[in-house]
Amino acid sequence: MFDESWLQTWGGELERAADAAALDGGALLHGDVRSDNLCLRDGRAVLVDWNWACLGSPVLDLVAWLPSLHHEGGPPPWEILPGQGELASLLAGFFLEHAGRPAIPQAPHVRQLQLDQGRVALAWACRELGVELPR
Repeated sequence: MFDESWLQTWGGELERAADAAALDGGALLHGDVRSDNLCLRDGRAVLVDWNWACLGSPVLDLVAWLPSLHHEGGPPPWEILPGQGELASLLAGFFLEHAGRPAIPQAPHVRQLQLDQGRVALAWACRELGVELPR
């Protein structure tokens, strides 16, 4: 996805931004918002599969969902929630690190999904932080 020189040049800045991401808060979070965890019923969207529920910043579920939404044809995350370079950087690191892990036999498509979401989150972080996009 990117070469060693790109990582040497920009990795520290992305890491510092991720370290500065605001996570604290008292909002109930789903922790895994994406289309396969949404059920449309009677004109409402209902979140299912709450095994990652936690408390945190009220913006976290939205930030974490936007790369998935964009990957499925929705608008770019920075158009919905601009100014979130720190959280986008944290999210990119999370998704891209997980994408490189071994495949999950019970869920063989998860690593590709994480790679796709990581690419979107990285583009979002780079745009917000003024970091050159990887080639």
